[in-house]
Amino acid sequence: MIRKTFALMLSGILLLTVLGLKTAQAQTGKDAQLTLEARGKVQKLGLGRDARVEVKLRDSTKLKGYISEAGQDSFTVTDSKTGAAQSVAYRDVAQVKKPGSGLSTRAWIIIGAAAVAAVVVAIIVKPAVCDGGAQSRFPC
Repeated sequence: MIRKTFALMLSGILLLTVLGLKTAQAQTGKDAQLTLEARGKVQKLGLGRDARVEVKLRDSTKLKGYISEAGQDSFTVTDSKTGAAQSVAYRDVAQVKKPGSGLSTRAWIIIGAAAVAAVVVAIIVKPAVCDGGAQSRFPC
């Protein structure tokens, strides 16, 4: 009886250990990918007052300002109004974006489709439906 209980406990511990390590490895790979993306975006934006940035951290904190320094493991965001500088590790970053970058690609596609639809209605559909004659079913 003791042998069966010991064997079951040992099997359960081994199973949990194996499954737990796979989960931890998957999260580490995702974290590394997010870190590389954040570093790439910061390098792309550059340094100085023209390198305005909005940073969202993994703890949902948001920072606004410009990138005053960028290193291998961290970068510094300086608030343009107060001049307060805050160092941010790339591993703590959830999102880096340029502020006020305008409309998204999706919004431009919707606007373009609406404009094309208006032109089609004005040039093609309306003359076909409204022939302008006295016997027209659709007065225009």
